[in-house]
Amino acid sequence: MKAGNKDKVKKEFDELLLEVRRVTRVTTGGRRMSFRATVLVGNRKGKIGVGTAKGADVTIAVSKASREAYKNIVDVPLTKANTVPYVTTTKYKSCLVKLLPAKGGTGLKAGSAVRSVLELAGYENMLSKIIGSNNKLNNAIVTIIALGNYKHADFFKNLLEKRNTVEETADDTVEETKPVAKEAAKKVPLTTEEKVAPAAKKAPAKKAPAKK
Repeated sequence: MKAGNKDKVKKEFDELLLEVRRVTRVTTGGRRMSFRATVLVGNRKGKIGVGTAKGADVTIAVSKASREAYKNIVDVPLTKANTVPYVTTTKYKSCLVKLLPAKGGTGLKAGSAVRSVLELAGYENMLSKIIGSNNKLNNAIVTIIALGNYKHADFFKNLLEKRNTVEETADDTVEETKPVAKEAAKKVPLTTEEKVAPAAKKAPAKKAPAKK
């Protein structure tokens, strides 16, 4: 990719530094200090990505995390009201996120990393609930997973078409089997037992003689 194309991609996407943490690694020579950065990338038109990386300096960690975020970009669905198509609940590790669609003018009712992810993805009207953990990285990941798991409208159209075809074939088979069953019932001759059975039912029962 040329340098000019890279600049266009970076201008199209907005970057947000979600979190910076100082981490330590214990070695034989002692403790080694480093920084872990988490960066979100989105174009506010249905594309979102998250990346995390470590570095000896904050700037190095942030630049590495931004490169990772561009590699992990995911397409998410956006409706006309800039919300999600339907309610969904997704769990990742100890984090559980519930996303609910909302009408235009409701606004974005979300907090923590979930709000940052939804804003960069382009959502404007939505309700959400976080349960289980306050870890920003895990909350961002579970939100992106939930948005990426939404089915497209074509999926539901194909599902309805398959269901209609199955119902039509079932109705046709039922209609075909009915006349065949009637004809088979007419052709089957009665056995001697079946002929004697109705005659036995019609025969009057003998009365016992009255006692004197």
